[in-house]
Amino acid sequence: QVQLVESGGGLVQPGGSLRLSCAASGSIFRINAMGWYRQAPGKQRELVALSRSPGGTNYADSVKGRFTISRDNVNDMLYLQMNSLKPEDTAVYYCNAVQTGANYWGQGTQVTVSS
Repeated sequence: QVQLVESGGGLVQPGGSLRLSCAASGSIFRINAMGWYRQAPGKQRELVALSRSPGGTNYADSVKGRFTISRDNVNDMLYLQMNSLKPEDTAVYYCNAVQTGANYWGQGTQVTVSS
């Protein structure tokens, strides 16, 4: 079992920045990949950024060049640095961890980009 707790969401103006954090605990030594997903009202949940083990990242086209995913394996943390935020980035952001045969989610953190 893996537990994930997100933090760092909030209200920000267009063009601003936020950093999301995800604290992982439990059977984290078996995690194959961790990522960030988001879900806007009335839309399906979509992949934002993925960090694969032992290395490699993937980003949605809509966030390339603006968002950066990173992992701190010493402290079992996952981060998403979001710059140049746009109103269309408004969504609930979820942390995700994948093990063989299992998929874990955090509770989500709201990000609202508005003036």
